[in-house]
Amino acid sequence: MTKTNVQLGSERLLGSGALKNKRVGVVSNPASVDANFRHIVRAIATEPGVTLAAIFGPQHGYRADVQDNMIETAHARDPTRGVPIYSLYSETREPTAEMLEGLDVLVIDLQDVGSRIYTFIYTMANCLRAGKKYGVPVIVTDRPNPIGGDRMEGPMLLKGFESFVGQFPIPLRHGMTIAELARHFNEAGGIGADLTIVPMEGWRRNMFYEETGLPWVMPSPNVPTVDTAVVYPGTVLFEGTNVSEGRGTTRPFELIGAPWVDADALADRLNKLDLRGVHFRPVVFEPTFQKHAKQPCGGCQIHVLDRESFCSVEAAVAVLAEIRAQDPAKFQWRQPPYEYEHEKLPFDILAGSSELRQQIEARLPVRTISYSWAQEHERFREQRKPFLMY
Repeated sequence: MTKTNVQLGSERLLGSGALKNKRVGVVSNPASVDANFRHIVRAIATEPGVTLAAIFGPQHGYRADVQDNMIETAHARDPTRGVPIYSLYSETREPTAEMLEGLDVLVIDLQDVGSRIYTFIYTMANCLRAGKKYGVPVIVTDRPNPIGGDRMEGPMLLKGFESFVGQFPIPLRHGMTIAELARHFNEAGGIGADLTIVPMEGWRRNMFYEETGLPWVMPSPNVPTVDTAVVYPGTVLFEGTNVSEGRGTTRPFELIGAPWVDADALADRLNKLDLRGVHFRPVVFEPTFQKHAKQPCGGCQIHVLDRESFCSVEAAVAVLAEIRAQDPAKFQWRQPPYEYEHEKLPFDILAGSSELRQQIEARLPVRTISYSWAQEHERFREQRKPFLMY
């Protein structure tokens, strides 16, 4: 047996007997494994007295085999277990009555990455809504926030900017686990599903994922490492621009650039800002797919020197502002549609409002921008308190 510091909610659920004599649906993907790499679907399928009745997959698919983002996945059937696999990133993002028919309970076991943008938490919220609508209880088994639970970063989502990359007013880096978010969404968000939470044992809010002793399995194809998750809350904002966020490279979200960028000048200007816990190294890279595929892109690699002091959103805003300043005519805000939103600018729904874009367009100093989030963070710190479990 693997020695770990943390016992996952899924392990505690399966050890409790709570699923006995039930027909179970499971929302999961390849990262839904325990400390010994045993997948929750396999565990439930072989649990005595438990019937695995359906499998549900989030964005990128149940098997996470769809590399690019915003590519819907098809429904299928598990050839080994003979049960349906329903895609919740398809013509529907919420389980239908037909999908839930005959289920006694829906179990959600997904690895979040700690950012408001990551759609798995909204797949969970949509499952809670469907559970409420069709009378199916929901169990969320908790997993670590890989970038810790005591830090917040970035602007809050404001009313009117809700989308599939942001349904609730939380900051870009929220500092909560997926089960804590489930409680928050269900109660403060007014969903009101029959929700049971299975907490972890041994997890502490100041832990980065490596400290848990648990194996890291990519939760999605472009989050290959914990290092990716550390920079992701900020650099995911580049999805709302015509600048490459490093998709199609071996360092997605750590490599940022575009064909017109002078890499040396960019890195020099960024390093003079003396931002906390980070060094910007000039690079030229060639994405294999998506933005600027097969074209050399000048830019930088974000090297995190100290995770504790590093602010991913502040760093990303600095990179974005400097790239835009190099050639304002070539830099562009991405136009809709984006993640099922057809009117608002993709950058605005990623940032949670138009305010951050307007601050960048006004050329406000990056520290002025980051200081503007402080009061929002303090309010959210109080709002989230009732839902924290560790």
